[in-house]
Amino acid sequence: MWYCSSRCLTFVATLLTCVNACLHTRFARQAEVQKRDTPLSPLTPEENTLVKAISNTTISEWSYYYTHGAHLAGQNLTMAEWTADRWRENGWNSSIVSYDVFLKNPISKSLSLTYSNGSIYQPFLAEAVLEQDDTTGYPNRIPTFHGYSASGSADAEFVYIGRGQQSDFARLIELGVPLEGRIALSKYGGPFRGLKVKNAQENGMIGVILFTDTSDDGDITEANGYAAYPDGPARNPSAVQRGSVQFLSIFPGDPTTPGYPSKEDSPRADPSPVLPRIPSVPISYADAIPILAALDGHGTTGAEVNRSGWVGALNVSYSTGPSPGTTVSMTNLMEEKFTPIWNSIGIINGTIADESIVIGNHRDAWIIGGAADPNSGTAIIVELAKAYGSLLSQGWRPKRNIVLASWDGEEPGLLGSTEWVEEYIPWLTDTAVSYLNIDIGASGPWPYIEASPELHTIATDVMRKVSWMDTGRNMYDIWLEYTGGSIGVLGSGSDYTAFLHRGIGSIDMGASGGAADPIYHYHSNFDSYHWMSTFGDPDFLAHKSMAQYLSLLANSLAGQDGIQFDLPNYARQLDAYYEDLLSIIESTSQTLDTSLLRSAIDEFSIGATEVQALQEQAVAADDPELLTLVNHKYRDFQRGFVSQGGLPNREFYRHLIFAPGIDTGYAATTYPGITEALEAGNSSLAAEFVQKTADAILVAASIIKT
Repeated sequence: MWYCSSRCLTFVATLLTCVNACLHTRFARQAEVQKRDTPLSPLTPEENTLVKAISNTTISEWSYYYTHGAHLAGQNLTMAEWTADRWRENGWNSSIVSYDVFLKNPISKSLSLTYSNGSIYQPFLAEAVLEQDDTTGYPNRIPTFHGYSASGSADAEFVYIGRGQQSDFARLIELGVPLEGRIALSKYGGPFRGLKVKNAQENGMIGVILFTDTSDDGDITEANGYAAYPDGPARNPSAVQRGSVQFLSIFPGDPTTPGYPSKEDSPRADPSPVLPRIPSVPISYADAIPILAALDGHGTTGAEVNRSGWVGALNVSYSTGPSPGTTVSMTNLMEEKFTPIWNSIGIINGTIADESIVIGNHRDAWIIGGAADPNSGTAIIVELAKAYGSLLSQGWRPKRNIVLASWDGEEPGLLGSTEWVEEYIPWLTDTAVSYLNIDIGASGPWPYIEASPELHTIATDVMRKVSWMDTGRNMYDIWLEYTGGSIGVLGSGSDYTAFLHRGIGSIDMGASGGAADPIYHYHSNFDSYHWMSTFGDPDFLAHKSMAQYLSLLANSLAGQDGIQFDLPNYARQLDAYYEDLLSIIESTSQTLDTSLLRSAIDEFSIGATEVQALQEQAVAADDPELLTLVNHKYRDFQRGFVSQGGLPNREFYRHLIFAPGIDTGYAATTYPGITEALEAGNSSLAAEFVQKTADAILVAASIIKT
């Protein structure tokens, strides 16, 4: 999900190119950034109460609760009720909001490799049960599978397709590799897993096998002498990444209710436009090695394919294949059903009824554990609710409404949050100021944020108030050291998506492992309380610091007279995205007149400067009516960016400044309507979206006009 404009790339040393949902890229520490040790910014009495109320001990207790019971989407009502009860105990008005959604869960699967000589290799297809890690051996542990995968069987020769991007398929076609009627073998990384399946399906392939490669792990591998989990920090060879294969870049949410909430009596649409028709299964790298090795000497070697991300770190050639007479047989059987999911919702009413902050984390997990994804974030928001309870007990009340959400069904396709937004969009349009998302709150010691530009300044200012773990340094200095000061652009892959594409500015946050930290087992049974308490965040100090950060950020947005937005920064980011667009145009053979877009950005920039001055005037004059006027402009301006309808063939995505890429699913594309039209060679569509994007920016500019 990480994005930088071209001007900041020199600051970021990306070790991995994977962009899994909820999973943040691992960065090397930034040698270019001098280590800083700046003092903490002072806290107000309210902020001090919040900070002191947060305990790593109770966060660990919340984590233990969530990670010791199965909580697939639609199978966690007791956890939803327990969450709402904890909030209610701390003074929040709490309830459960349910939706009836379409889900597919596993019944059985099989996979075998038959060599040309008739011998057979049978992959294990399950993760190891570890004596040291109790939840890996629970009788009701959840098998490895792909959410929303198709039931079916396939028996054919197979082809390695790299990371399964459209450009990977273009290279295979260029090389003359036969695809139709074959089974695809792909490594994770690059595009969202569902798009790997979609691309294979569109190229006539009949099944997909996905595996995790140790190239994702940098130096922390068994091959480099590190012991594997549970004995050390390297990846356990049997680890498997589960996950959804919904075609996320078309639309998220219940695939049978596009654009409207899923209630028991809701009309149902055909889900096939966003769900695969061919079966897929995930496997471990240990299971993948013999299958990859069967292609050695057949087709084109990985080195000759010469594609970024094609060759991994396993001891194979990553050849394309196929290997004549060597076949894979696979079956996948899924149960389809409509079932309730449950969002826990907590509310503190503010003194300003028409301004609201929403804070959210999803609760469902693919596994019994989920200590990092998502329940590090869940433990953090339960602790946040407790901290705000300390303020409420003193008679405190925020200026803006604070809504706290524990979403169900995020993992299959952002279901709980999308359905809730679709139900409450009139109220959200009238009142929502910002959405604050925390998914993987902590899987390591290095903080990161991704945010819409109006939140950049307040988000980094608040970091200066947080003492980071036990380092004796503030969060801002640690963040700067890790990221080089880069703030990601929001694409998709977590629950901010529906908010952002209805014009509600958002931030996503967390703490992840760096290049030298233990490997996080994403969507695996080994994302467990034992892993977290042994390797990920042993004393839950990253959890504690992230809880303090989120609590203080929410208070800054909900508790001050003026909304703390930086619109001139939004204008600067529009400029940076524009420069990137010009570079893209230059890299193609197309010509495109972008003068309308340039003019619209300039007009927005003028308005941003003027409305900031108007806010300063209102504060200086102690003029509440003028400040309310400015606050409402700040609340509403981003609705302009979603005012022109959606992107071509994926109307859900309405934000014309940034959206998930059509062939990434997660990673952001800026000025997506224009950029993707150019990449498709459609200059007339690009010109149409220059006009639409300029119009969207002008609507935003008209909202902030003074």
